[in-house]
Amino acid sequence: MDSKEPSGVATSEQHTGGYEPSLSNRQVQMIAMGGAIGVGLFLGAGKRLHDVGPGLVLSYLACGIAAFFVMRALGELVLYKPVSGSFVEYAREFIGPWAGFTAGWFYWLNWAFTGIAEITAAGTYMKMWLPGVPEWLTALIALVCLLAANLLSVKLFGELEFWFSTLKVAAIFIFLVVGVTLVLGGLDVGGQAASVHNLTDHGGFLPNGFGIVLISFQSVIFAYSAIEMVGIAAGETKDPRSVMPKAVNGVVWRIVVFYIGSILLLGMLLPWTSYKAGESPFVTVFGSMGVPYIGHVMNLVVLTAALSSCNSGLYSTGRILKSLADSKEAPAFMGKMSSRHVPWGGIGFTAAFYGLGVVMIYLTDAITTFEIVTAVASIGVVVTWITFLYCQTQLRKRALAGELERPSYRIPGAPWTNWISIIFLAGTVFVMPFSGPDNEMAFYGLPVVIVLLIIGWQVIKRRKAAATV
Repeated sequence: MDSKEPSGVATSEQHTGGYEPSLSNRQVQMIAMGGAIGVGLFLGAGKRLHDVGPGLVLSYLACGIAAFFVMRALGELVLYKPVSGSFVEYAREFIGPWAGFTAGWFYWLNWAFTGIAEITAAGTYMKMWLPGVPEWLTALIALVCLLAANLLSVKLFGELEFWFSTLKVAAIFIFLVVGVTLVLGGLDVGGQAASVHNLTDHGGFLPNGFGIVLISFQSVIFAYSAIEMVGIAAGETKDPRSVMPKAVNGVVWRIVVFYIGSILLLGMLLPWTSYKAGESPFVTVFGSMGVPYIGHVMNLVVLTAALSSCNSGLYSTGRILKSLADSKEAPAFMGKMSSRHVPWGGIGFTAAFYGLGVVMIYLTDAITTFEIVTAVASIGVVVTWITFLYCQTQLRKRALAGELERPSYRIPGAPWTNWISIIFLAGTVFVMPFSGPDNEMAFYGLPVVIVLLIIGWQVIKRRKAAATV
């Protein structure tokens, strides 16, 4: 980055929105890290490996490439204007007021259902230690603790997320080292040798065909969700212009190492048929090794991942809802700030919605709840990512017209990489009806959401027009 600030680029001080820039470089780096390691990998990968087979790595690779371009587009937008509420503000500026409203509520939808998935996962993991305690009760206790942490201060959120992420990264690193050692040595795991041959010896690399790989794109997109958290935190970051490019760039190698590397190793360590829904594949692997207590250690790690993601969900939706409320596109109470510079109204509203997840667990079971809510959440992720990509095309267009100056940190290959990624992401939604009843239900519920947003925007537009008379 040049030391000279371009005239068309806003400073973070101009866009604090009542927030306090409290997050340090150390915390932002780990927030970005935590966003790259979530329950989609720690829990959801077990079912996907069982359904797809070793070819699942192709799905992670394809979606990872799209995620890379999404993050570079977001990085350019953030460096243009570091603002808490991030892409909602970008959608308003580069598309129109209606787009900010739509993008904000779709993002809330994403995290509303993602948070339910995380709370559900937390209840599932606690069964290992507390088999006699209902899953809904442990999920409720976890939710109350995270809500308290988010309401106290952004510094506490950042510190909590730092340690959550540190534990997750350490666990993944240990898994990768142990996994590579086992594969290179051909050592025994679960009664058979860990080997590259496990990728092909049990029905082939694509035991259920290539179509199932395409169908898995939607669930893998959910696994990658939350990498955009670093952009949401821009308005509360000290020195965002030096911190943000490093955080965004770091997402790339995390995708390669943590996701693609882990899935590839999981496929080598055990036959794909060894994995199952409702159990973390990492717990499956270490449990098969017979090492005392290792299953419990990994269960602690995946529990931490679930709590970390839910923690991030409360943080990000609180900021998005405040941005919407400030523009009178959400109820006024959602924009309320505490004396600690925390948007307690938005955070409290999301936490109340997370409580519905506890009710769902009580009425059904944790696994059914997890599959339903992740399907809905993935649609919100896709809409959010497409918003980033399209807004960057408009930023570039205005820069070429001389209306503003682009930051030197840019998405490579624009605008072609934007449009290719947008088409790819939209395609992941249209295959949802072919990937099971839960995804089918989410897909056919999408028109209902769109109609509600259209009605909501018309009501808001009339109110705003009346207020100006």
